[in-house]
Amino acid sequence: MKKIVLSLFIITLVSCKSDNKQVEKKIELEVKSYTYKTLEPILNRQDNKTYIINFWATWCKPCVEELPVFEKIGELYKNKNVEVILVSLDFPNQLETRLIPFIKKHKLRSKVILMTDTDQNTWIPKISEKWSGAIPATLIYNKNSREFYEQSFTIDLLQKELNKFIKTN
Repeated sequence: MKKIVLSLFIITLVSCKSDNKQVEKKIELEVKSYTYKTLEPILNRQDNKTYIINFWATWCKPCVEELPVFEKIGELYKNKNVEVILVSLDFPNQLETRLIPFIKKHKLRSKVILMTDTDQNTWIPKISEKWSGAIPATLIYNKNSREFYEQSFTIDLLQKELNKFIKTN
């Protein structure tokens, strides 16, 4: 019952030499282990932020198609006290072979959490009693409001929903 949190840091290194070296990008992944109980505060924070927590997997086509929407929202709202967290439901034994290469390939900037708890009947109801377990699924909340969505998002629809939360915070 451990969670692995992947924090993605992109550092751009520019070479000023005259030999026309290309800009190099270095992606460092900091992998930390957390117990399941540690995840619960991420789902119930009472600070001044609005959280968008998207549940997805690399093998889920609709999930992958909507990831750019969450990345764009994260960028557009980064100065508006909004945090996007992407919770991967990929298989834990595919962390190195599938998830990390996917994060690098798609240059995900949002925080990615890999769920390693396979007892979905325990943690799904803690996210939402309405959740059937299907993905993509998204939880948006702040200290004043909370809503769960078992659907895909377009940029316009996600902005519309997010703006309701920003107004209540």
